[in-house]
Amino acid sequence: MFASDRDSVRTMTTLYDFTLKTIDGHDQPLSAYRGKAVLLVNVASKCGLTPQYKGLEALHREFANKGLVIAGIPANEFGAQEHGTDAEIQTFCTTSYDVTFPMFSKLVVKGPQKHALYTWLTEQSKPAGELTWNFEKFLIAKDGTIAARFSPKVEPGAPELRAAVEKALV
Repeated sequence: MFASDRDSVRTMTTLYDFTLKTIDGHDQPLSAYRGKAVLLVNVASKCGLTPQYKGLEALHREFANKGLVIAGIPANEFGAQEHGTDAEIQTFCTTSYDVTFPMFSKLVVKGPQKHALYTWLTEQSKPAGELTWNFEKFLIAKDGTIAARFSPKVEPGAPELRAAVEKALV
């Protein structure tokens, strides 16, 4: 990331300041999720944690009508476990896990070419710092700020994650 890009990230204060490409190629301003809680997850199809898609989809089905958005963001920085195209990833998610929550185009989530969204997430979250693996989770509050960060090992149905989601939806 160039210095000017890093400076522009510092001016971004909420999730709503970012736009991503959906997995089918459309620009999606994340401001469309204003007033909702959002769980951002960097996902991968060939990871030991890939079965978490099932739990993420269950969380989506349980809480979507209460204002939760699960956002899957494919990334290939950890063990090259997401090397497919967006179309291949989308097919895998729908056929293997019946994923219906929003999926986005593959992003770089770690290292010098890291997408600005992940620079913001990793610098502003508590604890701050680089992602550790696939399926790291960031819970965004209804006001667009970071409410919580969860390790990849925290399953979508874990009591601490569920409690944070329920609190964010109030």
